[in-house]
Amino acid sequence: MPRRKISEYRAKRIVTERLGIGYTGWPVLFETMADDIEMIDHPGTFVVKVDQAVKGRFKKGLVAIDVSKDSIADKIRSMYEQGYEHFLVEPFVAHEQHDERYLSLSLTKSGIRLSSSVRGGINVEDNAASIHTITIDDAIDWHELSGQSGWSEEWLRRLVSVFTDEYFAFLEINPYLLQGDQLSLLDLAVEVDDAAALMVDSWSADDMRQPPRTLTDEEQAVARLGEKSPASFNLQVMNPDGAVFLLLSGGGASVTVADEMYSAGYGKQLANYGEYSGNPTEDETFLYADAVLRLLLRSHAPKKVLFIGGAVANFTDIAKTFAGIIRAIHQHADELMEQEVKIFVRRGGPNQEKGLQMMRDTLVQYGLLGGVYDQRVQIGQAVAHSLRELE
Repeated sequence: MPRRKISEYRAKRIVTERLGIGYTGWPVLFETMADDIEMIDHPGTFVVKVDQAVKGRFKKGLVAIDVSKDSIADKIRSMYEQGYEHFLVEPFVAHEQHDERYLSLSLTKSGIRLSSSVRGGINVEDNAASIHTITIDDAIDWHELSGQSGWSEEWLRRLVSVFTDEYFAFLEINPYLLQGDQLSLLDLAVEVDDAAALMVDSWSADDMRQPPRTLTDEEQAVARLGEKSPASFNLQVMNPDGAVFLLLSGGGASVTVADEMYSAGYGKQLANYGEYSGNPTEDETFLYADAVLRLLLRSHAPKKVLFIGGAVANFTDIAKTFAGIIRAIHQHADELMEQEVKIFVRRGGPNQEKGLQMMRDTLVQYGLLGGVYDQRVQIGQAVAHSLRELE
């Protein structure tokens, strides 16, 4: 995916350094837990939490507060038994819940959107009316924004600067505390544009995190397919009950399509990510498409779209690979019609006219046609057409 979560430890190191407020925290890996804990040297008690891109950690019991140093290992061990291996230990900051505040930055097509609330914490979503949201532009009133968030104008400018300089796509601080002129970032989540990994020194692929999970049967089938074929196949389930499913060809195009989905506000409805490339055979493409369609049909989303896409291929035979996808559509046609799925196609390359016409005829036959486009329609436009089906 173009957007990947990095560890909270790395995110805090980057942000606090740019803000000039200092940070104390220790990353702990279960395999080296004893040595990592030995390095912790701080008076008082600690917060121990999973640092593995998990949302709602407190409600899931993945955060322990007011922990003595002697108890850190036991807390980590209990979380490890739930499948986690990356942890973060920080000094415990005593405070009242009503002092917790919220601030976030997100990258959108219209610019960087900043949201803030004086009622942060684990129940911030219950206080949606308290959240103020603006777009950062030349007309922004930094003084007014400072009053709303409690941050100084200088802190706000520095935060926006690090967001852009470090290729962040999303940043959420929930909660933070303001105690006099002291700012404490208790919880910080950051998503980066992973395509920028070669352009920054502050974070790398080693800092990226994802929650542990068991692979679906479809993901395992695609992994086995990739191991046996000279072509490339990968599939990742992101939201089993998502509304937008992708059947993409080529890494570059797959990144573009997924990014367009996120930018349009449909990131949470994106069910899967992956791609096939390297001129696979018709049978291989059939197996890959079959896996994606099985995931789609199992989703409980009330409306669903399938986007079949890619850039203009150099040597992949469009007619041949589409023949494999069409076989999978034939196999699942009754269920696809019953669930009123709409399918959108955008592709170009060798034998594209034949392949696109085959696809159009099949989708018309079953009443599944959303749209079929060649390279004259930009990928972003084709994505936009598909998402209108969900409105």
